[in-house]
Amino acid sequence: MNKYSVITFIAIIIIITPFAYSGLNIIGANQLEYKWNGIEEFSFFAMSNSGDIEFCNPMPFSTSFQKFQITTFYDTKNIGTYEIESTTIEPQISIVKKGNFSTEEFQSTQHMFMTLDYEFDGGAIRVDPNKFIVVVTIQTPIMGIIPYSNTVQVSGFELDQIMKNKELSCN
Repeated sequence: MNKYSVITFIAIIIIITPFAYSGLNIIGANQLEYKWNGIEEFSFFAMSNSGDIEFCNPMPFSTSFQKFQITTFYDTKNIGTYEIESTTIEPQISIVKKGNFSTEEFQSTQHMFMTLDYEFDGGAIRVDPNKFIVVVTIQTPIMGIIPYSNTVQVSGFELDQIMKNKELSCN
């Protein structure tokens, strides 16, 4: 093997490595499992007071994300966002991260969340739960600079069930 072939081979590896790492990171971020972590069972009201989420990385390699967001909408109006900043999760491990909730109308959002929590736990319907939509976004940039996000839209009831999940793959 001549020296030009060796140099070319090394250059190809150097160029491919960041793309491969970013690709694995995207796959891992899409496979992340999460649930509410706390003494009390999940409620949207508890989420509005910030709180912790347990993340599980079921993949055989580390996964990181730049931002994890749960954005809540009622009747197409944004009523608040729960957010966790950048995190790296080792393979097949679960970690707990504290998030922050922000909204422009804190008291009315908490009142709406208490009402929806009551309905999701089997109480009388006071507001239309079908108008409560949640968008979960995980942002993980490609090579640290090209924005990439995985966005999933679910109903409030579906997120309620996800967050109340008792077991993750890492436990």
